[in-house]
Amino acid sequence: MMHPDTELRWISSKIGYGVVATKLIPKGTITWALDELDHVFKPDAPEKLKSDSRDMLEKYSFRNHKGEHILCWDLAKFVNHSFKSNCLSTCYNFELAIRDIQIGEELTDDYGYLNLTESFTPEDEGTARKEVLPDDILRCHQEWDEKLEQAFPYISKVHQPLFSLLPEKVKEKIEEINSGSRKMKSTKKLYFRPRKKRIKL
Repeated sequence: MMHPDTELRWISSKIGYGVVATKLIPKGTITWALDELDHVFKPDAPEKLKSDSRDMLEKYSFRNHKGEHILCWDLAKFVNHSFKSNCLSTCYNFELAIRDIQIGEELTDDYGYLNLTESFTPEDEGTARKEVLPDDILRCHQEWDEKLEQAFPYISKVHQPLFSLLPEKVKEKIEEINSGSRKMKSTKKLYFRPRKKRIKL
């Protein structure tokens, strides 16, 4: 589920629609959490779908570390990519604002941790990275981890409309991470390594 203080807006002809903050969303706010209404498809599900349905699933879903395709039921599927994203995914099935997100600002993700099946080149943002690759997690996880570690302590300090969606075990882990008794899982754990298909000779 997407944070309630957001709405879908037209961004540009190049980008299309995006998710924009309607109120200030402070650093450390959970901006998305997996809920019971999100659809989880098995890794081989796309192969069983008709081509149009398969294309839509590829366009609007992401893959978790198990290779499952997660199709969000609400605005979350319209969150766009940015190499300078203001939200980052954690290994606990929620995303976190890594800085304050202002009213009218678009919420963005780094698609590098979504286990894409193909690479793509987004709009140039003046960053060193120019292309999103299926295995970006293996190269960028340390940078993402540092940003998440800085945001985690704020989780208990800001209003969290989505906190009730988190499993009790995840809530306990957040508390343990912030107390120093548990280490935050690295985003490297989000990586799904696809099995190589057998080559018939």
